[in-house]
Amino acid sequence: MEFGTPSAGHFIYIPVILLVGVVVGWVLGSRAAADAMAMEQKKREERAQRKAAGGA
Repeated sequence: MEFGTPSAGHFIYIPVILLVGVVVGWVLGSRAAADAMAMEQKKREERAQRKAAGGA
């Protein structure tokens, strides 16, 4: 089996695919973080409402 040098397309294709993966990961990660923050805020508000209702 003989291996040649990679074509010029590899030097463009591989970094582009890696960059696309980073961007997709960044977008999905930021959405997940925003959802987690919203969920935590909702839990805090519910706890505060229960505490206010129980203490009154």
